[in-house]
Amino acid sequence: MATIKPFCGIRYRLSDTIDLSHLITQPYDRIHDAEQAAYYALHPHNFVRIEMGRRHPDTPTDNVYTRARAHAQSWLQQGILMRERIPALYVIEQRFNAPDGRPLTRRGVTAALSLTRFDEGIILPHERTLSGPKTDRLNLTRATETAWGHIFVLYPDATNQIDRLLQPFVEAHAPIVAREQIIEPDVVQRVWVVDDAAIIAAVVEEMAPKRRLIIADGHHRYETALNYRDEMRARHPDAPANAAFNFGLVTFVSMSDPGLTILPTHRLIHSYARLSSAEVLNALAPYFYIQPMPTRAAWLQALSNAPADRPTFGFYDGAHTLLTLHAPEAMEQLAPERHPAWRTLDVAVLHKIVLEHVMGLTQDSIARQENIRYLRDAGPGYEAVDRAEANFLFVLNPTRIEQVRACAEAGEVMPQKSTDFYPKIISGWVALPLTGLIE
Repeated sequence: MATIKPFCGIRYRLSDTIDLSHLITQPYDRIHDAEQAAYYALHPHNFVRIEMGRRHPDTPTDNVYTRARAHAQSWLQQGILMRERIPALYVIEQRFNAPDGRPLTRRGVTAALSLTRFDEGIILPHERTLSGPKTDRLNLTRATETAWGHIFVLYPDATNQIDRLLQPFVEAHAPIVAREQIIEPDVVQRVWVVDDAAIIAAVVEEMAPKRRLIIADGHHRYETALNYRDEMRARHPDAPANAAFNFGLVTFVSMSDPGLTILPTHRLIHSYARLSSAEVLNALAPYFYIQPMPTRAAWLQALSNAPADRPTFGFYDGAHTLLTLHAPEAMEQLAPERHPAWRTLDVAVLHKIVLEHVMGLTQDSIARQENIRYLRDAGPGYEAVDRAEANFLFVLNPTRIEQVRACAEAGEVMPQKSTDFYPKIISGWVALPLTGLIE
């Protein structure tokens, strides 16, 4: 069962003069050098100093993790951060425009989730993790004894019952910040602290029987939480089940939420010399219908209209070509051990037949991103190809939620960067202390 509990979160102490959008950030894996510098400049108490602080010539006693701990402790002492007085659930509402311009709203509820292993079937992954990010997040957790980053989890709820339970509270209470906060470009964020005991109890009860919840974002954070839990259980073998380290910080979104959006992640190939683009297309002819398109608009329209059961993607080398798989048996031959749901993913077909089998890239080289860059926006990819700074670009449709669910339930792990759930669950607006008990 999915055991969730309200908790006394750590969050910024807010007032009418404080702009939360100057304080909170994208998740750590979206913070690169440019974003980090911008966040540092935005406000002296910006959450980046905890989430992804600057590295100096670090030492065992003065490093990015000890400085994060010092910031957290100092900000709590100064009243910049505060600890909730009574346990609560937290609702985050994100309003944004879909790629086609439609206005959408997605709502999530944040709670402490009792951690379980994947083989228990309550929480399921869909992506592979890497050791480096888990080590980094575990070091931060050890130093601060706090879960700062949110694990974004999808739960089955065909009638949106949990949202219905929360709606009366949301309608009757103002969000904790009156002004609209824009964190990710063009995404309005609103947050409520739900402290109504009856509503909390109803949400906890509704979530309890659910199984096969899927991690949308935060696979590294979830596995880090499990690793930290296991460390603490070994250190405190007599601790009760409601010890805070047995829980993870999770924001839950219904699989039926009308605002649930997955963006595609395109593949830009660079520094690749084995085959020319013409040779790649020639080698793909036994597997794909190869259709040159007269314009980019026609090409993108054809890609968008591709049948759901026919893996299709675009190929750009200065000209626009549509690639549609006509030999599905190739996937059975190249990946006989994989579930049929995995073998029909556009990204799986691209990686297995095109990148590995035809182009000769290895799974390890792809994981290291030696010849590949992942792009949310295809625009820079077109420009890089046009300037001869890259070889060619593969443009993809988004993976569908039904495909994510089918692969997760089959125990399959998708290729790297198969999903880009948009918008991200922002960091810094509430955190879960991992000391003491969760009542």
